[in-house]
Amino acid sequence: MSNDSTKNDNVLRPVSISLLYDGMVVQDDIYDATGDRMLIKAGNELGVLQIERIMNLNNNRDTIYVTGRTQKAMASKRPPDIEVESRTEVEEATGYAETKNETFEILEKISNSKTVDQASLKEASSKLSNKLETTPPTVIISLINAMAPVDEYLQRHCVNVSLLNGLIGMWMGLPKEEVDKLVLIGLLHDSGKSLLPPAVLNVPRRLTKVEFEVIKMHTVYTYELLKDFPEDIRISAASHHEKLNGKGYPQALSDDAVPRYARITAVTDIYDAMVSQRAYKQARGPFSILALIKKLSVSELDNDIINIFIENMPKELMNKPVMMSDGTIGVIKEFDPNDIEFPTVELGKRLVKTTENLQCVSMFTDE
Repeated sequence: MSNDSTKNDNVLRPVSISLLYDGMVVQDDIYDATGDRMLIKAGNELGVLQIERIMNLNNNRDTIYVTGRTQKAMASKRPPDIEVESRTEVEEATGYAETKNETFEILEKISNSKTVDQASLKEASSKLSNKLETTPPTVIISLINAMAPVDEYLQRHCVNVSLLNGLIGMWMGLPKEEVDKLVLIGLLHDSGKSLLPPAVLNVPRRLTKVEFEVIKMHTVYTYELLKDFPEDIRISAASHHEKLNGKGYPQALSDDAVPRYARITAVTDIYDAMVSQRAYKQARGPFSILALIKKLSVSELDNDIINIFIENMPKELMNKPVMMSDGTIGVIKEFDPNDIEFPTVELGKRLVKTTENLQCVSMFTDE
C-alpha cells in the first residue's frame, strides 16, 4: 500500500450518519457535521444507545465526518435486504482469479525474458473467451467494476479490457473468431508496459510530462513484442491510444487508418482505467465514465462503438447494489440515455434521481 493511499484513509470525509450500526467498532475518531467536534473516540463499540447519543450530539443532522478507513468499515455493513457476494468469492467462483494470476505470470515472463510466450497467452485468451460464453455479462461487469487492490492493476486491467472487448464484439454481433481476436488483443494491449521502468510505471502520483513520454513507449514495445502474431492483432493492440482526430499515439493515425479492433480497445481501455482505483486517484462510477466516453465520441472515439457500449452497459447495471458518494448503499433502478451520468437509485424505500452532490461511486464492494 502506498503512502498516498494510506493518507487517503486518514482524510476526513462526509458520510451519512445512517451508516452507523449496532456492534460497529469505531476505527478512528468520528466528528460532527462541522468536522470540528468529536462525537466518539476510536476503539469504542457502538450500541443502540451510543448511536442515539451520537445523533443527539450531532443535532439530528444527517452528515458526520469520518476517515476513509472508518468509511470502508461502515460501508461493509450492508442492509439485510441487499445481498452482495464479495469480490473475492465471485472471482474464485467464476475463475477470474485464476486467469488474473496467470496473466500476472505472463507479464512477469515478458519483463524477464523480453519475449512473449505465445502458448501461455493463447491458453489464457481461450479461457477468457470461454468465460464470455458461460458467465452472465452482469457478473463479468460486476467484477470489472469492483473495488480492487491497487497493486494488482496491470494484470486486472489486461483481463478486464480483454473481457470488455469480447462483450462489445458480442453486442456488435461479430462472429466468434472475431470475438476471440478481440479477447486476445485486450489481453495483449498493454504487454509493452512490462518493459517499462517500474519506477515510472508504478509512480504513486500523476505523471510528469517526461514520465508520460516514457509511458507512451509501451505501445511501441507492444508492437515489437508481438512480432510473431498476425499483423491485424499486432497493430490493433499497439494502436489503442490512437484517436480518430489524429491526436493519439504512437503514430497519430486518424479516421479509417485506426483499425476497428483498436477503436474497440480504445473504449474498453478508457472505461477500465477510469473505473479502477490507482495510488494517485480514486475510482469513478460507471455512469460518470459512460457520460465522459459519450463526450469523447464527438472527436476521439468511434461513435458507433460508443452507442453500442452505452446502449448495453447500463442494462447490466440495473437492480444492482451501488455505493453512493455519501457512503449509503442503494440499488440502480432507472437510467436516461440522454442524462446517463445520473441514474435513479432506490435508497431505502425512496426513488432518488442522482445529482452532482449525490453520485454513484462503486457498483461492487468487498465484504
